[in-house]
This record gives sequence, C-alpha cells and structure tokens, in this order.
Amino acid sequence: MKPDFSKMGGLLTTVVVDAKTKDVLMVARMNQESYRLTCQTGQTWFWSRSRQELWHKGATSGNTQTVKKMILDCDNDTLLAIVDPAGPACHTGHYSCFFNQVAFQQKG
Repeated sequence: MKPDFSKMGGLLTTVVVDAKTKDVLMVARMNQESYRLTCQTGQTWFWSRSRQELWHKGATSGNTQTVKKMILDCDNDTLLAIVDPAGPACHTGHYSCFFNQVAFQQKG
C-alpha cells in the first residue's frame, strides 16, 4: 500500500507511537519527500507547516525516532508510525506531546 497524498493539501497525518509503551508521542504531517526520507533512513522526517521545510525529528536535540513499523489507515491518508524514541518527543521536554489533561463532565 502507498499513501494517498492527494488529500489534505498533499500532507499525510502521522500519529507517532512508542513501540514499547504504546503511548501516543506526537502527531505531525508528512509530505511525499519526508515520507520518502523516513522510508529511506528508518528515522522520522516530517513537513513543518510553520517553517515550511523538512524536519528530521531529533536532528538538533538528539531525540530521534527509529521507525519499527508503519501502518496506513483504511483510506491511506493517515499513517501510524511505531517508533523507538531516543528521548522526549515533545519540544517542551515532555516524553509525549500529550500531557495537558482536559477536564470534562462524564455522563452516566
């Protein structure tokens, strides 16, 4: 299977998960070039929408992500990247980008 880059402005939503803990580490976007580089190097590459440039995760921090497996969803427009992280995924230094718990009212 190959990703469908014709949707979402040529970007593939990518959910990054820790291979050992199964925790969601981050969500980012890949374009065709970052997807190719990820497949070629075995480390995650993304497209930075804010900087409008390719981004090799961990290139400056050392917190790289080695890809163990990649799985496309049923529409081929969302990618699950299962990785071994070499450090925190979040630019804030947190292990995961998902650390802001939301309060809500449970029903039933």
